[in-house]
Amino acid sequence: MSDNMSNEKLSRFLFELEELIASRKNGDPEKSYTAKLLQGNINRLLQKVGEESVEYIIEAKSNDKEKTISEAADLLFHFLVSLHGINLNLNDILAELYSRHNKKV
Repeated sequence: MSDNMSNEKLSRFLFELEELIASRKNGDPEKSYTAKLLQGNINRLLQKVGEESVEYIIEAKSNDKEKTISEAADLLFHFLVSLHGINLNLNDILAELYSRHNKKV
């Protein structure tokens, strides 16, 4: 992580990114890759998440930190887009993780 980027700032950015993704849902697919994904075939969007997952796995096994980070970012982005494609959001996932954690504590 960059020295000038706090965990709090990065966490806020994740939610800002999600808001941006949500705002693109009704955008112009000719001008926005995200709008194109959200307005397209859900199967294609989910396939894209699968492709990004495979690319991440390949890079993670290669021990190339920069490429792994890049592929992880691609995967996270497409995962967030896919959540909006099926009418879920990051809070839905975080609530589930929180619930699981609290059962173990």
